[in-house]
Amino acid sequence: MDGRITGISGPTVTAKVGGVKLCDMVLVGHAGLVGEVVRLAGEQAIVQVYENTLGLGVGEPVVGTGGQLTVTLGPGLVSTMYDGLQRPLERVRAAVGPFIRPCRDIPPLDTAAEWRFEPDRKAGDEVGAGEVIGRIREGAFVHLITAPVPGRLGEVRSGRCTLAEPVARYADGCGIFALQKWPVRRPRPFRRKLPPVLPLVTGQRVIDFLFPLVRGGTAIFPGGFGTGKTILEQTIAKFADADLVVYVGCGERGNEMAELLEEFRTLKDQRTGASLLFRTIVVVNTSNMPVAAREASIYTAVTIAEYYRDLGLHVLLLADSISRWGEALREISSSLEEMPGEEGYPTYLSSRLAAFFERAGAVETLNGAIGSLTMILSVSPPGGDFSEPVTQACLRTTGVFLMLDAALAHSRHYPAINWAQSYSLYAAGVTGHFTARVAPAWGEMQQRCRELLQREETLREVAEIVGAEGLQDGDRLLMMTTERIRNEFLCQNAYGDDAFCAPERTAAKMGAILALYDRAEAGLKQGLSLDEALVSRVASTL
Repeated sequence: MDGRITGISGPTVTAKVGGVKLCDMVLVGHAGLVGEVVRLAGEQAIVQVYENTLGLGVGEPVVGTGGQLTVTLGPGLVSTMYDGLQRPLERVRAAVGPFIRPCRDIPPLDTAAEWRFEPDRKAGDEVGAGEVIGRIREGAFVHLITAPVPGRLGEVRSGRCTLAEPVARYADGCGIFALQKWPVRRPRPFRRKLPPVLPLVTGQRVIDFLFPLVRGGTAIFPGGFGTGKTILEQTIAKFADADLVVYVGCGERGNEMAELLEEFRTLKDQRTGASLLFRTIVVVNTSNMPVAAREASIYTAVTIAEYYRDLGLHVLLLADSISRWGEALREISSSLEEMPGEEGYPTYLSSRLAAFFERAGAVETLNGAIGSLTMILSVSPPGGDFSEPVTQACLRTTGVFLMLDAALAHSRHYPAINWAQSYSLYAAGVTGHFTARVAPAWGEMQQRCRELLQREETLREVAEIVGAEGLQDGDRLLMMTTERIRNEFLCQNAYGDDAFCAPERTAAKMGAILALYDRAEAGLKQGLSLDEALVSRVASTL
């Protein structure tokens, strides 16, 4: 499976190598650059290199690894920062300095670290493939160690061990390790997929109340430059009701990722009191890293997220932004001289995105536990044009669409989610949960809030012509109430005490606004003027 480079065009390398298959991982050049076979024609292979090819020459070796691009899964992933190829950036920096260079000898997991293995089976037991033989605790998480193939156990360890040592052996001497490798492009198996019905509480009132998310669902929020995509995504990562957060910085600026890491080290998880970093895995591919590696970073992150989902956890995957992934896909397609689709994107953009979204969901794992993987992806359409291909491809498959409005962002309204254009396909199912668990009037308040905001849109055009003083008292009351809804309910300060709002407080806040509106409206019906109705409304609350 060895060959030689015959041509180089940027990150695309042509090599004469036999015995490789499509999507196989190969090591390119004397430096052992990581690449992936993306096209085959006889013994001629087109390789997409995920690292900088500067200095690479024709005639250098190409070595097949015999397998696909994989990630290493096991204890030690949490609170670690990886690049798109799952290289641990902290240990890479310690080894080669702040600028990344090829370093294949640094494993993704620290194989020298010791963990306590608690066996569930003993020597002599017969085990089937995928059957749990023991567990390792990593903070709040419990890793299930499973048998890779059926057989009889000849030895089972107990106590402290490293990831380089087998925790058990079969009767024939083959070892069972606490870590495993999995191809990033192959979804991990599960017993069955379940309908997503439980809400994912984000602490953002406009989302939880009007456009709710569910565990196992998908959501996108597209917006132009300066509309608050990164701040919203980082806020959700801080406060979302998830067991584990996998955050992908796909083509974003390095200072944004540095800010996120600094905040997560200092902020505390409101549920456990531990540092937020202890429930977070960061996959970084910033704008100064190789563009081709962005395409791999998304798959690296989702495979890690699936692994923790299979442990029976509720996992949240955040990607900022999926548009940069689409741009990487476009660049790779262009270098392969494929027929371009709309705006130069490959014709298979929609199918690739749909296949990625399919990896989200609530599932019953092979061990019978219930886990979920929720995806929230930001989209950066050029010029804020939502008709561009990436946004439209996402809209075909996503369950929640949160439109970030530039006008709201410029008026310092955060989060800048346009309540007239956004939607959630999960709202009907989740409303029943909030009605039963939080507030019996949740659904009624939600409907009334939407109606008031819709009526305000119509009245605003009239008010711009005749002025607010030209409106009837009832219409002026409605405009004043919706202004309170916008400024006091839909708007939140991401850096203050109001950054997170529990569903109970959300319901109480909306209930208070609607109750004041009802009392003032009743006063108007009794013949009071608007000023008198407002005075009586305030007096009734004292």
